[in-house]
Amino acid sequence: MFGICNLAIVPVRAEASDKSEQVTQLLFGEHFKILEMTAKWIQVELAFDNYIGWIDAKQYQTISEEQYGILNDIPIVLNADLVEYITTPNNQLTSITLGASLSFLDNEEINTNKYSFEGIKICGQKPKSELVKTAFMYLNSPYLWGGKTPFGIDCSGFTQMVYKLNGYSLLRDASQQASQGEALSFIEESEPGDLAFFDNEEGNIIHVGIMMENNYIIHASGKVRIDRLDHLGIYNAEVNRHTHKLRVIKKII
Repeated sequence: MFGICNLAIVPVRAEASDKSEQVTQLLFGEHFKILEMTAKWIQVELAFDNYIGWIDAKQYQTISEEQYGILNDIPIVLNADLVEYITTPNNQLTSITLGASLSFLDNEEINTNKYSFEGIKICGQKPKSELVKTAFMYLNSPYLWGGKTPFGIDCSGFTQMVYKLNGYSLLRDASQQASQGEALSFIEESEPGDLAFFDNEEGNIIHVGIMMENNYIIHASGKVRIDRLDHLGIYNAEVNRHTHKLRVIKKII
C-alpha cells in the first residue's frame, strides 16, 4: 500500500506510540510506501530519502501503486514561501510550510480533492550559489529534533531541506549525509554550500552545517544560527568556546 501526506506537518516517530521520539516529519504532499499497519499506526518509508518511521493512521491519504509511481517519475515541485495555503473547491484552507511538495497538483488522477495553489512554486536544480540564500530563510528557526520546517528543525533536516529546495537530494540524518559527496582536505578548499560534519568523543557524526564565505557556518543548534568555523570546529562567540568538533568537510555539488 501507498500514501500521501494531506496535512501541513505530520510527525514520524521511531515507534508506534505518541510517546515515542519524533525522528523526522512528513510535509504536505510527500508520498511514501506503507510497510506495516496496526489499528492506530502505520509504518512508512518516505519516497524522497527512504527514511522509515511510524505515523498516526488518521494522518494520511491512501494512493495507488500507480499514483506512487507517477509521483516518483514527475519533477519535484515545492512551495517556496515560508507559509502558504492550499485551497479546496469549497474554499477550505490547508496551511502548508516551506518545502511542502506540490508535485501532485497538476495530476487529476492524484489530486482527487481538487486542491489548488496560487503561491510561489520552485522546481529544478539551482546554482550552488543559491544554497546559502535559501539557508537564510530558516535563520533563527528553533531547533526541533526530527523537524523539517522553519517552525522547528534539526541540523540535518535543515541541510536536507536547503538542498531539496535547490533541486538536490540529501539523506536524512547527519551520519547518512556524511557518506555523500567528496571529502576536502582543508577548510580553505571549501565553497559556500559545502557541508561541514562534526563528531563526538566516540567518533560518531552528530552534527552538520552549511559552509558560508570567510569561514562562517550556518547550522541548527538551539536555533538556526551563524558561527565561525576553524580547524577545531564551530566557535560560538556568545559562550566564548568551541561547541562542535570538526570531522570533515564534504563537497556535495
